[in-house]
Amino acid sequence: MTITTLSLYRFDSLPARLWVLGQMGFARLSLMRMREVGFWKLCGSGRGEGFDLRPNLAVWAILATWPDAETAFDRTQNAPVFKRWQARAAENWTLVLQPISARGDWTGKSPFTPQGDVPEGAPIAALTRASLRPATALRFWSRVPSISQVIGDDPNVLFKIGVGEVPLLHQVTFSIWPDTHTMANFARGNGPHGRAIAAVRSEGWFTEELYARFAVLGDFGTWGGEQPLAAYPQLIPKHRTAA
Repeated sequence: MTITTLSLYRFDSLPARLWVLGQMGFARLSLMRMREVGFWKLCGSGRGEGFDLRPNLAVWAILATWPDAETAFDRTQNAPVFKRWQARAAENWTLVLQPISARGDWTGKSPFTPQGDVPEGAPIAALTRASLRPATALRFWSRVPSISQVIGDDPNVLFKIGVGEVPLLHQVTFSIWPDTHTMANFARGNGPHGRAIAAVRSEGWFTEELYARFAVLGDFGTWGGEQPLAAYPQLIPKHRTAA
C-alpha cells in the first residue's frame, strides 16, 4: 500500500531561511539516495489560502511517497534529511495520507495510487497541482484572490496551504476537510472555485494537472503552536507527538 506524506516546516530566523534555500539543491541528493522513498518534491509556499503570487520564505515542504504507513512515519521522523530540517525549523508538522482517488499527472508521472476505503471518521485531504500555460497565466492569477478568500472564509476547512515548485507557473493547493461532502460542496459549487474549474476545461489553462484525494491516517508535530487535527483522536495517536 503506497502512502503519501506532506511535511511542513517553518523557519523563523534569517540564517535558517538562507539554509533552507540551499536545501532546495542539497536535499535532493539525500532524497535520491533514500531506498524507501518513491516520488518526492521539494516545495516553497505562498502567503495566501491557496495559490498565491507572494512567496512565503518562512514555510517550506517535502512531499513524498512510501511503501507503507510504518515506513512513512519512521523515515519522516528519523531519516537524516528530515531530521536536519526538523533541527533547523522553529516548527514542523507531518501528515500521513492514504490516496483514495487521483486523476492526472505530475511531471509526467502518476505518483498517487488510489487504494482502499476511507477509514470511518477520517478527515479528507485534497491536493491540486497545476502547470500553467504562460499565455493563460494572467487569466488564472486574476481569479486567485476570489478563490483564496472563499476557501479562507469556509468554516468547514480544517487546514489549507498553497505550495509550489516553480513560482507563477507550477502550483499546488492542499486542504483538509471533515468529510467528502463538505469538500465536494466547496470544489464543485457555483462559487469562484467551481467557475475556475469550468474555465480550466473550456480555456485550456494548464499544460499538466493533477487532482488527488486522501484519507488522513495520522500526523505528528504542531503547526501554529497547535495540533490542527486534535479533534480526531482516532488518527494513529501513538505517533502524535509535540514537534
